[in-house]
Amino acid sequence: RKEQELDSKDAIILHQFSRPTNGVPSLSPFCLKMETYLRMADLPYQNYFDGKLSPQGKMPWIEYNHKKVSGTEFIIDFLEEKLGVNLNKHLGPHERAVSRAVTRMVEEHFYWTLAYCQWVENLHETRKMVSLFGPFSDLLKWIFCHLTKGIVKREMYGHGIGRFSEEEMYTLMEKDMRTLAGLLGDKKYIMGPTVSTVDATVFGHLAQAMWTLPGTRPERLIKGELINLAMYCERIRRKFWPEWHHDDDNTLYESEESSEASKTYSPLQDFSFYSRTETFDEEGNSISQTPDTDYTGHSLFDSDVDMDEYRDHEQCK
Repeated sequence: RKEQELDSKDAIILHQFSRPTNGVPSLSPFCLKMETYLRMADLPYQNYFDGKLSPQGKMPWIEYNHKKVSGTEFIIDFLEEKLGVNLNKHLGPHERAVSRAVTRMVEEHFYWTLAYCQWVENLHETRKMVSLFGPFSDLLKWIFCHLTKGIVKREMYGHGIGRFSEEEMYTLMEKDMRTLAGLLGDKKYIMGPTVSTVDATVFGHLAQAMWTLPGTRPERLIKGELINLAMYCERIRRKFWPEWHHDDDNTLYESEESSEASKTYSPLQDFSFYSRTETFDEEGNSISQTPDTDYTGHSLFDSDVDMDEYRDHEQCK
């Protein structure tokens, strides 16, 4: 197919994998991280689902003023330099160091255990979510998923984590998730009451356990014992992804005021430009489901809730 000419002059073009079929924005933690970051920073962007990797063989990657940048860390550094955005300006030196350490744990360790669960153990479910169409779509999905499975297993072996048994890998995964739950505690975001870059990273990965791994151990853990992580994911989803609706939404994470509003949604943004400023009118006039507060002004995303109530609810279930 002849490539479409893209004009990236003063525009952020985000290249990423196609949307999956289950309503989740991406099966890639890094693509979801990058798009969530752009929304957190309130930077208008345009998605381009061409499937073409960057010159470094990376996905996602961006074009801005005809400059190509890949690797989420380098993309964020580039945007901070060029556009003056900085989600970490409220963090002190110690908090920045903790933020970077958490990012490395999530992206260099936790990621691989998620990849194993998604592309090896739970491959039959992942294949249902892959977006491929045409007369041979089922065959192409099977080929694509099994090729990806082989690549993931090979790279995990090279990384070292793939040399452990499945049970040992899940033990490492659980330790990472418990670390994140302990770090989050009852705070609104990882580093406190204000969102920072590390939240885009953590959300991009935890969202996979929350919404793309049905019936697996990480899903049972995040929706059960580590419920503060589930509430954290819902908090970010509603604030920065108001159009993201999921068929398996659990009212356990909703307030009574938000349950009705959450039933109305618009499709995920594809090729049109997205701007959080345009989507979320500060006067509350353009979108009925204002993401931050209900009609009483009470935040729907505050973490200062009675956690014992939710634990009791889980025990009753």
